[in-house]
Amino acid sequence: MQCRFAMAAFAIVMTAIPLWAQPPRPPWRGAGAQPCVGPDGGFYQCPPAPRVVAVRAGRLFDSKTGQMLTRQVVLLLGERITAVGPEARVSIPAGAQIIDLGQATVLPGLIDAHTHMFNTRGPKMTTERAMLIAVQNAQADLRAGFTAARDMSSHGNGYGDVEIRDAINQGRIDGPRFQVSTLGIVWGAAPATSPENPLASTVVRSVEEARAAVREQIGHGADWIKLYPAGNYSFTATGEAQYQVTYPMPVLQALIDETHRLGHKAGCHVYGGEGQKNAIIAGCDTIEHGFGLNQEQVDMMVARKLYYDPTLVRYTEPSMDDTDNRNTGGKYRIIPIFEKAASMAIATKGLKVMMGSGVDGSTYPHGTQALDFASLVQRGMSPARAIQSGTTINAEVLGWQDELGSIDAGKYADLIAVSGDPLADITELQRVRFVMKGGKIVKNEMNPGPH
Repeated sequence: MQCRFAMAAFAIVMTAIPLWAQPPRPPWRGAGAQPCVGPDGGFYQCPPAPRVVAVRAGRLFDSKTGQMLTRQVVLLLGERITAVGPEARVSIPAGAQIIDLGQATVLPGLIDAHTHMFNTRGPKMTTERAMLIAVQNAQADLRAGFTAARDMSSHGNGYGDVEIRDAINQGRIDGPRFQVSTLGIVWGAAPATSPENPLASTVVRSVEEARAAVREQIGHGADWIKLYPAGNYSFTATGEAQYQVTYPMPVLQALIDETHRLGHKAGCHVYGGEGQKNAIIAGCDTIEHGFGLNQEQVDMMVARKLYYDPTLVRYTEPSMDDTDNRNTGGKYRIIPIFEKAASMAIATKGLKVMMGSGVDGSTYPHGTQALDFASLVQRGMSPARAIQSGTTINAEVLGWQDELGSIDAGKYADLIAVSGDPLADITELQRVRFVMKGGKIVKNEMNPGPH
């Protein structure tokens, strides 16, 4: 069972109670217009009545075909697209609001498949401050053109990502459409010697605990289960990279099987080695990072229809070299090993490569993750394919391909615009000037104005 947008779930909850069973709402006696009421009883400003909007696009990227179209019109009603096509064939209804992006390139809203809305929780960080920073991070992502995202662990902040996801979907705050993976599940090889932190990753030590942890996290609202089959890397005396194995294979298989049994998906943090191979064999839906990928493993991923999320920028940044310099005295580096593996994977026919940044608010600030599109191109992708990684491919991974990822009638009106042509210069995606999510303009630096 794939997760649904919380707005839809909210509507279902509200309409599931027979009208005759709902108490009559008394006339509003407070200030201003009567507000809307959320499921927890909180008030918020009601969304405006749906209206027809026409977006004129000088260029429009068709993410299904990878082609750039010209002189297109996109019609919207409320939060959905109702029609799209050449301006000679799409009639703009009288009275429609017109947004003129005739000098710009319009694209579907971008999707980042690997974010961390929460910064890593430090010992002096309060829950309230952590939540405020996470909201700020989510809003920075949205304004950068990422109208949807997958969050890959709350960094020691418990189920706070569920609260932010739900608040966004209820219209309380602006942010991307999120799927979240909450705490993550790690292996504890030895018995606990002190009480475990309930806000940190869930620790498991057996198959039974593994299955129970999956059920608990999904019960608390997790869309994905985040796993760590391979731990950190190190170098031998001769410079060979080696990778720590964490879960025993029966535990890893139980984690993934239980996740799938409950209709959800698992994403696996792996750097390489046996733990990485175990994740592929066990059927982890997305393989994250993969410093030590080899052709055999990539071919296995293709055969099993698994997805690869390289998170290139995050793991080729200077701080990676700083760590290797400290640990090896400057002798060995992981970056060239990772770059070779990622380029090989990108070149492998049939492998579906995602755009996931790993943006974490520390070494990779939120709102800058369009850097990853350029990094994919540098490793051999065409600009069109790189954009597809962050639109159609990621929508497919999230099970939202019928709702997001392309500009089509019936889908959410999640649109962005840049001044130039990203097929000629992929760095245009680092300068998003217009953002619309669900028909609502979030950012507009094009100054078109309604007509």
